[in-house]
Amino acid sequence: MLTLRTAALASALSALGCVDPGTDGTTATPLAGGATTVVDRSSNAYTFPAPNLTGEQLDTHLEGDVAFESVFVSAPATVNPGLGPLFNNSACARCHIRDGRGLPVAGPGPLGSPLLVRISAAPGAAGAPGAPGGPVPVLGLGTQLQDHAIFGATPEVTVTVRWLEQAGEYGDGEPFSLRRPVLDITLASGAPLPGDVLTSARIPPPIFGLGLLEAVPEEDLLARADPEDRDGDGISGRPNQVWDVRRGRASLGRFGWKASSPTLLQQAAAAYASDMGVSSPMFPDADGTAEIGERTLAAAAFYTQTLGVPRRDRWDDAEVRRGERLFRAAGCAACHTEELHTGGHAISALEAQTIHPYTDLLLHNMGFDLADGRPDFRASGTEWRTAPLWGLGLAQTVLPYSSFLHDGRARSLEEAILWHAGEAETSKEIFRISPAQDRQALLAFLRSL
Repeated sequence: MLTLRTAALASALSALGCVDPGTDGTTATPLAGGATTVVDRSSNAYTFPAPNLTGEQLDTHLEGDVAFESVFVSAPATVNPGLGPLFNNSACARCHIRDGRGLPVAGPGPLGSPLLVRISAAPGAAGAPGAPGGPVPVLGLGTQLQDHAIFGATPEVTVTVRWLEQAGEYGDGEPFSLRRPVLDITLASGAPLPGDVLTSARIPPPIFGLGLLEAVPEEDLLARADPEDRDGDGISGRPNQVWDVRRGRASLGRFGWKASSPTLLQQAAAAYASDMGVSSPMFPDADGTAEIGERTLAAAAFYTQTLGVPRRDRWDDAEVRRGERLFRAAGCAACHTEELHTGGHAISALEAQTIHPYTDLLLHNMGFDLADGRPDFRASGTEWRTAPLWGLGLAQTVLPYSSFLHDGRARSLEEAILWHAGEAETSKEIFRISPAQDRQALLAFLRSL
């Protein structure tokens, strides 16, 4: 059975199209997602299926949409049993609001916690068995804290967030203020979380366009890596190598804030397990059983693979064009790679596309101010995967008060830029000391994405 939303999506496809034709019949705006591009800049812009899906693929996408929106409850139940007993949220869609970001909010709200806290044992500390080469689970807590529980159970922690402000100023003397989160974490016993447990606050990222990123050939991404900075440009992106559960070996990481997941199927299974306490064939219960089947897991992953990418806006605006030139001149495109090409993929709609995601999917040292100190496979505590910028200008249209960066500390695009350091220090400083009109032009370009 289709929900009202999925039925509306199906009926809307004929009105969307995938290109923005110029008056001479040519394409005026670069198609961010190639043939998967959706011409929509509304609050629903992230939610549309790619318009080039076949009828069969659209049916699977809509089945995945139902899975993505399904709210789990505690067993026994006739529909969607298996929540918990510990969890952060009860549905995929309750973290990824309108298929976009979550808010940096923790605590016992009725819709769960959009803010997730990843943890691991400190180097050298005793921990539980985990994925080969990955974060060491904390005994009794695992690798993610759950601050909700089903009736009759007790959440393992209480998490609250405090914000600390720090002042700064642009080169022309205009003041700004940045904020950073401080997590107050209390165990169910009332004791504080041990000081040697490494923590990392994360907000859920947008999920559109992910199948295209999965379809970029591995060799293309590896060719962009320069871990030793041999060209001397100060940018030393490197790939993460993570554990692929299905293949039983290390594979290239692409997804998550530290590129810690190799495939969208594994990403979906990990979210079911860690965020909702729902087991699957990839991450079964201790007795080998699973609360969702392979079909549900595959459909949910297919949904994230086949969401369309919103078209750029105001491509022919003079200020936007100037901002794009400034973006390149500041060196931002060295990590936020403008154009990639997809190769083969099991989903034909994703193949042979020229896309503009503004990411290289590599890890970069972003400096100590953004560091979480928590390694994740080969990613160090100061490294983060380059976040895609496509659809960025719609973030606060889709979800008012959306924030940016891995923990949601940046309330605006300006703040997100000003937190950059490490390999991005020079680019950040160029922005900070630029005249106000140049800063506004660069921001106009980002808002056009």
